[in-house]
Amino acid sequence: MRNPIDETTIESTRIDEQRQVETPTIAMDGGARTSEVERPSEDLTEVRPLRVRNLKKHFGGVTAVDGASFDVDRSSLTGLIGPNGAGKSTTFDCITGVHRPDAGSVYLYDEEITGLRPYATAERGVVRTFQIARELKEMTVLENMMLAPKNQQGERLWRTILPGSRRKVNQQERELRERAWEMLEFFEIDHLAGEYAGNLSGGQRKLLEMARALLIDPDVLLLDEPFAGVNPVLEEKLLERIHNLSEQGYTFLLVEHDMDLIMNNCERVIVMHQGRVIADDVPKVIMEDEQVIDAYLGANV
Repeated sequence: MRNPIDETTIESTRIDEQRQVETPTIAMDGGARTSEVERPSEDLTEVRPLRVRNLKKHFGGVTAVDGASFDVDRSSLTGLIGPNGAGKSTTFDCITGVHRPDAGSVYLYDEEITGLRPYATAERGVVRTFQIARELKEMTVLENMMLAPKNQQGERLWRTILPGSRRKVNQQERELRERAWEMLEFFEIDHLAGEYAGNLSGGQRKLLEMARALLIDPDVLLLDEPFAGVNPVLEEKLLERIHNLSEQGYTFLLVEHDMDLIMNNCERVIVMHQGRVIADDVPKVIMEDEQVIDAYLGANV
């Protein structure tokens, strides 16, 4: 199982051979973009970990997502930006199964995961965090962590009763506890392991949620405003860890309103407006895109 503390372990448990593709090189120059966003491609010789195709979601008479399509490159940090109401969080919800899309498709590598329930999506390797961290407040930090890993043998009652099975349950629990401690140490919140999650600060809760998500060992991690309410020192630490994890093979899609943060840290930026993707390119090109300036960035960029 992949562990961000141990790069050797990560390399030994990489995505299987049919999924291993070369991460495309992103050119830092380019001309002006047209109104058509051409990046999404159905060329399966270079399968990306996350592909969204013509995604649509309506709430009554309101169209929250209107035909959004984009790809996310492997081992990358990709930004998803747009004004309030652009459809960013709803897109996250549709990708991860919180909402079932009315139309369109979502692919994890070559597997369609459209409409799967959140637990099933997480089991396949797509996990998200939320704008407001969702911890179990009356459980300790370590207990919150221990709930995350999938396929725990102790979840089946008979295995906790039969002597032979119980030994395996205890062994797995010791291993999971060790991994949980390592992850807490990685995010520098191991000193809070025995603290009730409800007593944590907003920034500490963000760290706990990200640590818990990574303990599931996802292929793709969707971060919904992970830096909201986080102080600058903690923000810098979080960014450092995200870059470190990206270098180790994790793939991130990040919703964030801080444009300096997005432009200085993401290799590529996807822009949504009124439920549609209006631009998809490297930060330098996005900053000069007239559609993006008119819809979101403003004339003073």
